[in-house]
Parts: sequence; structure tokens; C-alpha cells
Amino acid sequence: MTAVSAPQHVRVSVSDAVATVTIDRPPANAFDPALIADLLTALKPLVADPTVRCLVLRGTGRFFVAGADIRVMRELTEETQRAMRPWVQVQRMLETAPKPVVAAINGHALGGGAELTLACDMRVMTESATIGFPEIELGLFPGAGGSQRLPRLLGAHRAKLLMIEGTRLTAAEALRIGLVDEVVADAEFSARIDELAASLAAKPTRTVGLLKDIVERGLDLPLEDALELEFAAVLELIRTGDAAEGLQAFLDKRTPSFDGR
Repeated sequence: MTAVSAPQHVRVSVSDAVATVTIDRPPANAFDPALIADLLTALKPLVADPTVRCLVLRGTGRFFVAGADIRVMRELTEETQRAMRPWVQVQRMLETAPKPVVAAINGHALGGGAELTLACDMRVMTESATIGFPEIELGLFPGAGGSQRLPRLLGAHRAKLLMIEGTRLTAAEALRIGLVDEVVADAEFSARIDELAASLAAKPTRTVGLLKDIVERGLDLPLEDALELEFAAVLELIRTGDAAEGLQAFLDKRTPSFDGR
């Protein structure tokens, strides 16, 4: 595994086409403008690097991300809100990355931390962690993507209830309602994340990127327009080396070896 230099509150390591981005801002990995800037700086080259074929985002200690730093948020000014707003840019960078992105929810993911997981393609949670949107208890609501992404994931009614009640869910509860995709015993968590990331990195990355793009853009289009978008992507897809490799491997009765191009 190769350690890559990164800003103060973020550690990056790359191994076998998997880049792991670890948020490390004790004691709870709460985010402030400095951490947001660190993440944007660390993620930008990884998203653009074609040799990185899977991104994993995780935290340290008992927390994934506890949410926004209350010491910053207690300043109820427009300037504060604008300074914290780039948290949405971090999410969009992950959401639009042309490669699979895994939220490795190693610990509690609350408020803005839970919002961050919604921008990832897969959410895998350790058994002892919790996840939720408790902003209502502060007189706030999930205003950094959560109020829009959560209804798209769970449906408007269930999402509104979770946010209005400020529900903090166990891993089992989050799995039951579809908020996360997998729950893993604490002792097996890191090994499972490594296994999953390696599997995703072996997939045809260009195909994954095209799929993510057309699903997101197609959601806001009438069906006929979305189908045209899909066909344009198909025409681009058939020019990729991975499509040729996948079909030939099927005919040869062997496992395909994709290179992400």
C-alpha cells in the first residue's frame, strides 16, 4: 500500500487501484471549512486519476463523521452558512465520480456525516455504528444535501419522518429500511471493505462511470428523452476496450480482465 500526501485532516492511501480516503479530525471527525477544503483537495486528483478505479471513504475511531462542527454552526450568520456550504461540493464530487464510491461507515454517521454517505454508490456499515439526521433537535434540518437526497433514496414520506423525528438508527434498522446496503460485524469490517473495494475496482470502470451519469441525468428527464440519453451512452460504450474484452471473454469462457478504458 502506498501512502499519498494529503492535507491535515485527511489521509489517503492507494493500493491496487483502490484509493482509501480517511477523515481524521478527532474527537468526532466533525467538519468545518478547513476539513471541507482538505477533502476537496484530496479527492480532486483521485476522481480524475484513471488508475484509481474505486474510492473508499471512511472515518477514524468511533465516528465516520459526526456532522458539522457546532462551534462553527452556532454562529447563525449567512457568512457561516456560505463557508460551510462547500460540503455539498464534496458530495457532488463523490456522486459524479466516474468510478464506484463506497462509504465505509466505520462508526457513527450523524447529520452532515449521514448526508455524506448518501452521495456514495454503496453504504457499508459496521454493526456497532449508528446513523441519522438529528438536526431537528438543534432547530435545524439536513440542509447540506440530506433534505433532497434522502427522499430520492427512501421516498418522501419515510424521509420526512426520519428528519422530523430526528431518528438515530442502529445498523440493523438502517439496513431494514434501505438506508445502507450491508452491515458487517465490527471485527470483520475492514476485511469486508477491502474485499468489496477490490471487487469493484476489477469492474469495467468506464462502464460504471457512464452508468452513474445516465442514471442521474435521466431521473429528471421525460422517459423518451432519457432513452435517447441512454442510447447515446450505449454508442459511447461500445467503443470502449472493456466492452470488447467483456464480450470476448464470454465467448472464450474465461473471466474478463478489464482495464477501465
